[in-house]
Amino acid sequence: MSSRGDHYGIRRGRESDVDQLARLQAAVQLQAATGGEPHAGITAWVHDLLSGHPSVTPDDFLVVEDTTTGRLAASLVGLRQEWNLAGIRLPVIQVELVGTAPEHRGNQLTERLLAALHDRCATERVPLQIVEGIPHFYRRFGYDYALTHGGAPTVPATALPDAYPGAWTVRPATAADADALARLDRRQVDGDALVCPRDAAAWRYEIVGRRAEALVRREVAVLLRDEQVQGYLVHSTALSAAGELTVLAATCEPAGRWPEAAAATYAYLGRVGRRYATTAQHPFHAVRLLLDPDHLLARIGPTGIPTRPRAWYARTGDPVELLAHLAPLLRRRWQSADLRWPESTLVIDTYTASAHLEFDDGELMAMTARRSTIGPSSDASHHAAIPPGALLHLAVGHRTLPEVLDAWPDAAVRDGLTEQFLTAAFPRVPVRVWPCN
Repeated sequence: MSSRGDHYGIRRGRESDVDQLARLQAAVQLQAATGGEPHAGITAWVHDLLSGHPSVTPDDFLVVEDTTTGRLAASLVGLRQEWNLAGIRLPVIQVELVGTAPEHRGNQLTERLLAALHDRCATERVPLQIVEGIPHFYRRFGYDYALTHGGAPTVPATALPDAYPGAWTVRPATAADADALARLDRRQVDGDALVCPRDAAAWRYEIVGRRAEALVRREVAVLLRDEQVQGYLVHSTALSAAGELTVLAATCEPAGRWPEAAAATYAYLGRVGRRYATTAQHPFHAVRLLLDPDHLLARIGPTGIPTRPRAWYARTGDPVELLAHLAPLLRRRWQSADLRWPESTLVIDTYTASAHLEFDDGELMAMTARRSTIGPSSDASHHAAIPPGALLHLAVGHRTLPEVLDAWPDAAVRDGLTEQFLTAAFPRVPVRVWPCN
């Protein structure tokens, strides 16, 4: 247990905390929706996380304990995930269920919990943390909007086809589909998108493992051609207050079959939306696609209403470490662009540390981190000065180098060759992640 000389201590969660954690989180999350009553969907979610989730243990929770009473005052959970960017494994922690009991607010407990989590990530070399949450709030703790979320048009219900008589069918997934779904995800990792592939155990959990009332439960459907699983849909279990059916993920393999599969997919979504409307006695207005605008399902579907992309918060405690994770990808990108660096070293300074990229015969061989000793703008050996937040945007493909140079006055490159080289290293990347929560 750690403490700061007051009556609060931070420790890792325990299996015996489950009831207290569920009561605490249900009493502080989404209270506007419940009129101040405990949120049953949050209660179920916490119990799910601590009783069967394939990648969560009690140790992944951090709790603040009031040492005078032994009761929990605040908590969060860091959900361990493994994302993939163009074939490169990327360990990620998704922060969820950040909450403090009302009587303990004003004691910086959220700040203390996040500091403890970030220390753990540094020790375990997890280079990226993400969180959804209150607009602007998490900027206070080093997070920035750096992962695009959505942006595909919203399709009115009136534009959906009534039926599809072709070779494709769509049906709800069963646990028996888990292996096929995992194979589809394995094929996604070699593309150019940022993805979060699931194994068969994670798919079974998504399909049959959650409590029916859990807030984050989703419905999974499979796309079939000749009775073979060729793709999947992940969508909400009910219409939103705006009468929208939300689609969180959609995959078809190979992607070139989307033109055939799209009509069956939209007809299925129309049937689901109308069924939800009948059950809830609430009008079905639209299908909201939380997909990137270039997703093929969005591009070849019915004409929709333009939607502004959102973004997730992201943070890295060490942008040079994050860059080192991606070194093989940088090498491949330069090879694809037929670019060779003419010097033995390329130095990218972040104003606190610098990444020294070592080259042999023009190809990247190694990367090391060093402390910054003088201002990068006055060091002739530095090829680029990029603030840590800007380097995070580049690394995850949220912004290109020209966009960073336009938005950050303190970002600079030494010459046109450096700009060409780094522009090829950091293209915009589609985000096709849906959370493993």
